[in-house]
Amino acid sequence: MWAELLPVGRDSGSGGYRRFAWTGADQDCRAWFRAQAEARGLAYEVDRNGNQWAWLGDPEAGDAVVTGSHLDSVPDGGAFDGPLGVVSSFAALDELRRRGAEITRPLAITNFGDEEGARFGLACVGSRLTAGLLSKEQAFALRDADGVSLPQAMEAAGHDPGAIGADPERLARIGAFVELHVEQGRALDLSGDRVGIASAIWPHGRWRYDFHGEANHAGTTRLVDRRDPMLAYAETVLAARREAELAGAVATFGKISVEPNGVNAIPSLVRGWLDARAADEVALDQVIDGVRKAAGEYAERHGIDLAVTRESYTPVVEFEHALRDELARILGRATPVLGTGAGHDAGILSGAVPTAMLFVRNPTGVSHSPAESAEEDDCVAGVLALADVLEGLACRR
Repeated sequence: MWAELLPVGRDSGSGGYRRFAWTGADQDCRAWFRAQAEARGLAYEVDRNGNQWAWLGDPEAGDAVVTGSHLDSVPDGGAFDGPLGVVSSFAALDELRRRGAEITRPLAITNFGDEEGARFGLACVGSRLTAGLLSKEQAFALRDADGVSLPQAMEAAGHDPGAIGADPERLARIGAFVELHVEQGRALDLSGDRVGIASAIWPHGRWRYDFHGEANHAGTTRLVDRRDPMLAYAETVLAARREAELAGAVATFGKISVEPNGVNAIPSLVRGWLDARAADEVALDQVIDGVRKAAGEYAERHGIDLAVTRESYTPVVEFEHALRDELARILGRATPVLGTGAGHDAGILSGAVPTAMLFVRNPTGVSHSPAESAEEDDCVAGVLALADVLEGLACRR
């Protein structure tokens, strides 16, 4: 399975993946998922929001055990973030069948669409829509860098966008959702463990900073006469780093748009996106307030107009303690429990269904990069741990 999926959407230059929502690479990943489902005799379906499902047992019976993750990527992302969870889910089902396990609850494997938000700027679109955390109107307003709207992209890929929206009936069928994911950090590498259990997801969000200045000639405009928004933006980037260090948090300006984007032109607009995360909401608020205040001061100093828009926000997610404890009991060993600063579909769904996560060791801690990696033995350990969990949850009598 891994060998079949590896070439899909891979850039020959960077070695990273560009599997963006509703593009050709995404469609190839979806075709792979369907083929894996059908090869195992699973009932395949796509829900109203474009998420894929592969069912063993009656989906209508309720109290289903669901596992899976996503197959899309960030720009030039790694091979493991998302796909490891989907591949491991199919492999875990194969392991259960090899064991002759008697599955007594409905079991499903899922691929949630547009988890990374690389194309439309909002993460976890598929699970947000399903959970009712993103309205149809909000989804229809999403556009990519080329001005293509989300419904246009879905329609071009053969999916009817007219039915998107909250899906409480589907969520009501789920008794537990367990997502396996490569760790995006080095906690397991430092502890020497192959597999860990997630405790919580840090609160996090994305903010758009629009710095409006005045376009002018780069060679003839005196420095004192300039209203250059790039200066205020650059100082704000440094402020974000400073505020994150003070709060023990992380903050990143990782995306920028410049108009008119000419080498010999002073910009009229610099638009930057801030991603900020912290262990608790107090610390996150401290970072955001500090960056916003600094940006306002810099903008005023340079004669720049500033607008700040919060595009997304996810509060702290504590995975259900009962399910988390059940995973620890099933695994039957001193499995480490660790928090994470990365968002996941499991976190989005946690307000509607009991969710939990397993992490697989990442020896370098690198993620969202072609250098992302995991050893084969660790991946196998993850599959076996997930199989144990699914057997413990779905094979009760």
